[in-house]
Amino acid sequence: MSAVSGPGVPGQAAAGVPHVLDNPALASLTGPHAHFAERRGRVLRYPVDVSPWLALPDEPDARDWADLAALAGPGAEVPLPGFRGEVPDGWEITFRIEGVQFVDDGLAAAPEPEAVRLGPADVPEMLDLVARTQPGPFLPRTVELGTYLGIRRDGALIAMAGERLHPPGWTEISAVCTDPAFRGEGLATRLILAVAHGIRERGETPFLHTSAENTNAIRLYESLGFRLRRRTAFLAARAPQRPARDRAAVPVP
Repeated sequence: MSAVSGPGVPGQAAAGVPHVLDNPALASLTGPHAHFAERRGRVLRYPVDVSPWLALPDEPDARDWADLAALAGPGAEVPLPGFRGEVPDGWEITFRIEGVQFVDDGLAAAPEPEAVRLGPADVPEMLDLVARTQPGPFLPRTVELGTYLGIRRDGALIAMAGERLHPPGWTEISAVCTDPAFRGEGLATRLILAVAHGIRERGETPFLHTSAENTNAIRLYESLGFRLRRRTAFLAARAPQRPARDRAAVPVP
């Protein structure tokens, strides 16, 4: 996981000192999102209907990989966001794309008068919009992770954005999407700035992730005042088929 250093780039820890954004899922699940956490040993994850994000320790050992295999189940595919090491024997990488992490470096955050707060009752429409626009994982309980805002036209949900990972002092903006019939109106920009405004009002700093190949999104984020903090990777691996140890996942106390 490589970081981009230099003057004026916020969110950069001192050399050799881990930053909460280096392993944001771990920082979230041991911090503000601890009430969501399921664990096995040192491996943490969100409930499977909330988010696919899970957290390995910064330097996982053989026991951690065994716990992850047991938590996932034999042959299950698990996401390994940000992982740059080698998977152990018996694991198979099934998916990998290069990613980037951006942080607020001067956003003109502002409320959006047309935006409405979305909640559990809106989830069927949110899932439909996500299925048609593919902004990334959004599950039936993802809305519980933070504030989600949407814009409606004639009663129909046509755009949305919200909050996902929540490391201490930071909140990730995610699920930014617009119905194809309404693109070009700046709805995504308005919702990003509105979600960022709410994050700023709590005294926190917005950040986000996207594919390194999503040049349109990257241009938009940079034009709004996001700056590249680090390059990362989004990958998934299939757990070994051998039976896992008999120890159930439990909520973090």
